[in-house]
Amino acid sequence: MALKVLSALDAAKIQYYHFKAIIIAGMGLFTDAYDLFCIPPIMKLLGRVYYEDKPGQDKYQIPRIVLATMLGTALLGTVIGQLVFGRLGDRMGRRHVYGISLILMVFSSIGCGFSFCRTKTCVLVSLGIFRFFLGLGIGGDYPLSATIMSEFANKKTRGAFVAALFSMQGLGILASSMVTMVVSKIFEAAASKNLSGNHTPEDADIVWRLILILGAVPAGLTYYWRMMMPETARYTALVENNVLQATKDMEKVLDVSISRIAEDDLIYLQQDPPSYSLLSKQFFRRHGVDLFSCATTWLLLDIAFYSSSLFQSQIYKMHLDLKNTNVYEETFKVAVFQAMVALVAAIPGYWFTVYFIDRIGRRKIQMMGFLCMGIVYFALGIPYQYWGEHKNKGFLFLYGLTFFFANFGPNTTTFIVPAELFPARFRSTCHGISGAVGKVGAFFGTLGFLWASNHNGPDDLPRIGPMRIALVSLGVICLFGMAVTYLFTRETNGRSLEENENEDENTELCLFRCHMDADRHPNTSVPQ
Repeated sequence: MALKVLSALDAAKIQYYHFKAIIIAGMGLFTDAYDLFCIPPIMKLLGRVYYEDKPGQDKYQIPRIVLATMLGTALLGTVIGQLVFGRLGDRMGRRHVYGISLILMVFSSIGCGFSFCRTKTCVLVSLGIFRFFLGLGIGGDYPLSATIMSEFANKKTRGAFVAALFSMQGLGILASSMVTMVVSKIFEAAASKNLSGNHTPEDADIVWRLILILGAVPAGLTYYWRMMMPETARYTALVENNVLQATKDMEKVLDVSISRIAEDDLIYLQQDPPSYSLLSKQFFRRHGVDLFSCATTWLLLDIAFYSSSLFQSQIYKMHLDLKNTNVYEETFKVAVFQAMVALVAAIPGYWFTVYFIDRIGRRKIQMMGFLCMGIVYFALGIPYQYWGEHKNKGFLFLYGLTFFFANFGPNTTTFIVPAELFPARFRSTCHGISGAVGKVGAFFGTLGFLWASNHNGPDDLPRIGPMRIALVSLGVICLFGMAVTYLFTRETNGRSLEENENEDENTELCLFRCHMDADRHPNTSVPQ
């Protein structure tokens, strides 16, 4: 017997509040992407400011151990944040901890910008500490945003709404590049007007701090509206067992009369919900396969996705003329390249998913994305010697395709599916576990790329052998992702969250097999 308030949510027409929720919840993901993707140009600035005294080719180059530490601290914070905030979201409610993660991101972004002092060691240590706390906030925002959006959306367009929420990342990437370009040009113009015309390290030190601090502005502006969001009806009704309050909350945001969603008879609600606990034997019997598929595909995706992001540093050397440029010109060129990748490849990939996900399903998009990413990595890696010698636009085109098919594929779907498969009382936790495992993959992808790029030749470019191994390995990893998706991932398209939960012990295995058969044979009927 379905609750009327939940049935109303599933059948609700697209309304103003759905789009408002995308903006309010999405601003956290916007800030996530801004803070993570503004780091490449900021590393260029830090190299110019604090490593100008190094000799030869190492001048202005930040040591790889420092780069690994900066990336690693943020990823470690993200892993912890996803686990902790994901669990708190199921224990205390989505709304109660949602604002905490946003505040943590805002103040950590500001802290990264100030970083207290001016000496190299002190700045880098302080920046690393604040990036850890920034990662905590970012990690917390992932499961909470996905869960809130999936629980507010209707079942017909739920995938598109959660994908649109996730697409705010693309705008965050673009915004970080645009801010970097504008700030760099302003300071370059100011430096050219002084009598000496010098671009001083002191001025460049202000630039990277300002870029980081500005990242806190959009998230800070949406804090009030985030706190005004009601708790989701599914959490209030199914976890807190307060159907009346859920009904009142939905009347505030949905254009539905309370008389139409008020329950006629609440006697059946006195039945106790399933009593098994998280990660118990019974939990794994019912949800173990789903948790394995979500966590493993996110792990494999992040190994490839973060490696592609880090690979930009080598493309700068191969395709951007950064020699004999001042600090602002170098930063500007790096930001322009990032903006072009976002505009041409990343953002279109997000919106292809928004358009197609409720038409062809999550599972097919995820398999297609993994397959195409694997093919592109093979096309980059196997003839890597040719690309290194000719440096033509074909390499850049293929590199852009890795982002397009990641976003029109597993980068988006691995964010969506964990928010649809698990019961309300475990939903945020399981999303956090899946995302945390993914960030472990990002860490290993970072280490693997740093190993491959550490073997430089006389031209200061990575040697062909290690880079070929790295790129081909990423292709193999993507094929593994496609296989795991095919074998273990259930399709959630067009079904309510309650239909996907598998809480009925007697029918769960039958439903799983029927859904898998329906995915492969569209004419198969599926019991509801």
